Amino acid sequence: MFAGTFTAIITPFKDGKIDEAAFRKLIEIQIEGGVEGIVPVGTTGESPTVNRREHLEVIRIAVDAVAGRILVIAGTGANSTSEAIYLTEEAEKLGADASLQVTPYYNKPSQEGLFQHFKAVAECTELPIMLYSVPGRSVVSIEPETAARLANECANILSIKEAGGDPDRVDQLKAALPDGFPILSGDDPLTIEFMKRGAVGLVSVASNIIPRAMSNLVRAMNAGDVERAQAIHNKEEDLMSTLMGIDTNPVPIKAAVALMGHCEHEIRLPLVTLDPQKMEIVCHLLKKHQLI
Repeated sequence: MFAGTFTAIITPFKDGKIDEAAFRKLIEIQIEGGVEGIVPVGTTGESPTVNRREHLEVIRIAVDAVAGRILVIAGTGANSTSEAIYLTEEAEKLGADASLQVTPYYNKPSQEGLFQHFKAVAECTELPIMLYSVPGRSVVSIEPETAARLANECANILSIKEAGGDPDRVDQLKAALPDGFPILSGDDPLTIEFMKRGAVGLVSVASNIIPRAMSNLVRAMNAGDVERAQAIHNKEEDLMSTLMGIDTNPVPIKAAVALMGHCEHEIRLPLVTLDPQKMEIVCHLLKKHQLI
């Protein structure tokens, strides 16, 4: 279920509200681009700054627009266990296919706290769950032993997205987790290295603008065609790296999607849009890659 490319899709806004028409258009672009699924209201979807009503509205639109053609892995994590449970239960009612559960941020739980948090969420739902370890944003990471405890004790915890920026982490996770437990890369530029070590997919930011390239890269790796995957990586590397490094995600990728004419260039505080100099860099890259 969790092998392949899953786009951490942006949430387009217009005049401070969810731009449903633009969102549906973006979803069609992803489906046409060959991805296996989308991840609405994750970090890239600005989950910290949508309210509960908007959060569930984004999931509702995603499920309706996808109409079963690809998977909808709803971002329903939170640093409050009760909120994560509420969002996950509601996402299940709305017809999501699975849930992405981010490591609780800011309150710095212990590994036992992480275990109890994710276990409580898993027990509230029948949705398959993808854990999401991202220490750069949440300070703490899901240690391999904790991931293994969860995999062994919670039947619906079925995957992990690793976004710690270290390919060695895949080796550590594979050594601890049950055989065949899917590990996905959470960093576009590291996808090949992650997959060489046994990851089976990618939750991608870059696929918001290059879904076909990213899905082809992952498919090539899963087919054992490292040479083809590397060629795709080499072609798109500057695009991936710049969009990850020029500013905080999702600021650059949202600017790129807006420059391509798919949505308004609108982002919510405390994030702000790119300054003119950085916007020019993104514009140059998009022109170089013939995206505008």
